[in-house]
Amino acid sequence: MNTIRLASAVSLFAMLAAAQPAFAQSAETTAAEDDNAIIVTARRQEERLQDVPASVAVLTATTLERTGATNAADFAQLTPGVTIVTGTAEAGDTQVNIRGINGARDAESSVALVVDGILKTNTAQLNQVQGTLRQVEILKGPQGALYGRNAAAGALVLTTLKPGDAFEGAAKVSYAEENTVEASAHIAGPLGSGAGFVLSGYYRTTDGHYRNLLTGKKTVDDAEDLAFDGRLVFQAGPDTQIDAKARYARFRGASINFNAAFHLPNFAAVNPKFYEDVDDHRFRYYSNIRPTNDQDSYDASIKLEHSFDAMKLIAWALYSDVDQNLVADGTSADFARYVSAANPAVASSVSKCFASTAALTGFPVNQPGFIGAIPVPFIFAPATGSTFGPYSPTTCDGTQYQERKQRDFSAEVRLVSDGDGPVSWQLGAYYLNIDRKVGVSLGADTGAGTIKQLYNPPSSANPTSLLLADKFKTQVYAAFASTEYKPSEQFTAGLALRYDVEDRKTRSLVPTATDPFTGGPINPGQAFGPITPKSATFKQLQPKVTLSWEPTPDLNIYGNWGIGFKSGGFNNQGASTIIDQNFNQFIGAGVTINDQYRKERSSAFEVGVKGSLLDNRVTFDLAGYYTRIHDMQFFEFFVGSFGLLRVVSNIDKVEVKGAELNMSAKIVDGWKVFGAVNVTDSEIKKNRSRPYTVGNKSPYTADYTINLGSEMNAPLTDSIDLIVRADYRITGPTWFHTVQDQERPTLFSGLLPISALALPGFVGNGRFDVARRGAFGVLDLRAGLDFGQFTITAFANNMLDRRYVAEAIPAIEFGGSFISPGARRLVGVEVGAKF
Repeated sequence: MNTIRLASAVSLFAMLAAAQPAFAQSAETTAAEDDNAIIVTARRQEERLQDVPASVAVLTATTLERTGATNAADFAQLTPGVTIVTGTAEAGDTQVNIRGINGARDAESSVALVVDGILKTNTAQLNQVQGTLRQVEILKGPQGALYGRNAAAGALVLTTLKPGDAFEGAAKVSYAEENTVEASAHIAGPLGSGAGFVLSGYYRTTDGHYRNLLTGKKTVDDAEDLAFDGRLVFQAGPDTQIDAKARYARFRGASINFNAAFHLPNFAAVNPKFYEDVDDHRFRYYSNIRPTNDQDSYDASIKLEHSFDAMKLIAWALYSDVDQNLVADGTSADFARYVSAANPAVASSVSKCFASTAALTGFPVNQPGFIGAIPVPFIFAPATGSTFGPYSPTTCDGTQYQERKQRDFSAEVRLVSDGDGPVSWQLGAYYLNIDRKVGVSLGADTGAGTIKQLYNPPSSANPTSLLLADKFKTQVYAAFASTEYKPSEQFTAGLALRYDVEDRKTRSLVPTATDPFTGGPINPGQAFGPITPKSATFKQLQPKVTLSWEPTPDLNIYGNWGIGFKSGGFNNQGASTIIDQNFNQFIGAGVTINDQYRKERSSAFEVGVKGSLLDNRVTFDLAGYYTRIHDMQFFEFFVGSFGLLRVVSNIDKVEVKGAELNMSAKIVDGWKVFGAVNVTDSEIKKNRSRPYTVGNKSPYTADYTINLGSEMNAPLTDSIDLIVRADYRITGPTWFHTVQDQERPTLFSGLLPISALALPGFVGNGRFDVARRGAFGVLDLRAGLDFGQFTITAFANNMLDRRYVAEAIPAIEFGGSFISPGARRLVGVEVGAKF
């Protein structure tokens, strides 16, 4: 832990909290619980949650405080039918799955992030802490017609603290195992007549749970997170309000905390670990390269609201800049990429590889791996060769450096009716410009570390052997309108339309250079023809229809239908040719990947009933849904002698159907229990990318989720309350790939017949029935004392220390999966104060 940084951050939070004298706390909260009626903005208008004709999960300010939830990962854990994978590879790598629609890594998100009415467009910000939260709404089903771009699966709508008429502030700090420190603070109040401000800060640092067995240091899942948010709201006239915000966030930590599990059943007779269930794996790390992940985020926005006689104008603009890079050990040792050289300038790298392997002979790497006397794959040198797996302690797997830099500018103008009368309406237009640079570079490990740039010449200390890098430019134009008709207090009908046009362009940034180890181009795809700039336009009309009948104020029977849309795009150029040459022509893999992937379109129906009983002491929401997804975007990972490759493919048709029930009950005043269950059945109906996967389940989709919990607020004295909260989440079995129970050829199938073992090819086939994550449950507990202005709380996240896999990425043609562990038990104490 960096003591100086921690001391500076805590001092800053203390100054923020103490900068003004203590005044009465503002009661301002846009998302209020008024007489047990939760007020939401799920349709861009304030209304009771009970009246919304759709499934909406709401975390109020009270719930956020009593659960400690701060980011998307926390919100997903508390919401049925929602799962998340985040931070397994890098800080900005977040995939949210809602009811079977997943946000594919390296493509656009399927879940819109809306903060105080402004749509954020960079997926790297999806799991960041966004200021001082006052309410979180998780909308399920396509929301593009109302909330805009990348809302095919739903929307995450956040409301943060807005300044009131009196000064207020709060600060809290916690300490937990693994030197985990978390602190936050805010102060808000008026700045003269008609103006106010909010300043927020957040800091978290941890040594992480896992230790590098080679170095003895905790550099596997360590992290340091820092964020500052500022907000200024003022009246520019009697009818005009301006809301200006700025934020800076920084992440420094580790990256790619993966192990490998092999799925080669015919090798299991030699060592059972060649056919390993991902749930049985025990994680061990020993990379000789320190994995790092640096992310810096800046954004600034301004929002204007002006009231006319019969309508309101809402306009905003947002600038966002997120720079991210990571360094990690390589994955290519098993395919002997660095055991020979075509260029004398890198001969020292080859010598280093052999020497490091000889020095580490017998080092206890994860089974079935072993380090023999030489770095030649065991199938070519059975007596003296090695089986490394990825991220080995020797230099023979090289290094990897990745970067993703994205700058966005977006703006929206919206006109909203005043809501008087049976008809209300909205209309507007949206614009977005994205400038993105993405690169993946593999280099030789000379023992001198990794140079943080995409291309290094053969004479350098980290010569590049593979480079995939492209520049992407996107222009988005959209127009939208919606209307709602309410002829009576019981019946409401709504129609929303949005039309999007996305113009996308890409060009390769890979120079004409030679791989010093193979003699081919550093982008292997260049060997089969020139790589030229590409462009494409993706268009889609997104309608949404809603119907609601409320025979009583406590009962709502509703239905809705909508179209979801996610733009197509481009993989790193040359990807298609690399995969065809290395897998289809070599082992008959039967996989089709294109350099341009298609747009994703979904059609979703939902019907439900929600209501309350016994004077609102019991609430319920029951819904059924059916979704048909065309050209679902899906991330795939390929590893071979060429290095590594990340691509997005399309699954032509997926059908999802399911049901969801949410219930809560107030047993007595101060004690409530709640529970929810979601069951999702999915099926791949057509998949030209891998035709043999038809009939399998939608990847990253849990068969079910169950949420159970209880909360108690019991007064101990007139000024002290005991608050206890328990949340238990069960996540059902989950496949992470379209290939599931199938047996498929791998690179070993092609290499065995020509190896020293001279075995038939089928011996090297992989079977992936063991790549499914089984069901698991996580129990979170919090118990504390509330003294009014001060609180002290003990907490235990994953109290039972349930071991589970956060993500398993099968690399089918490699014959295994790259797996990352879920969060382990974390016990600590939190102290907070309000002013």
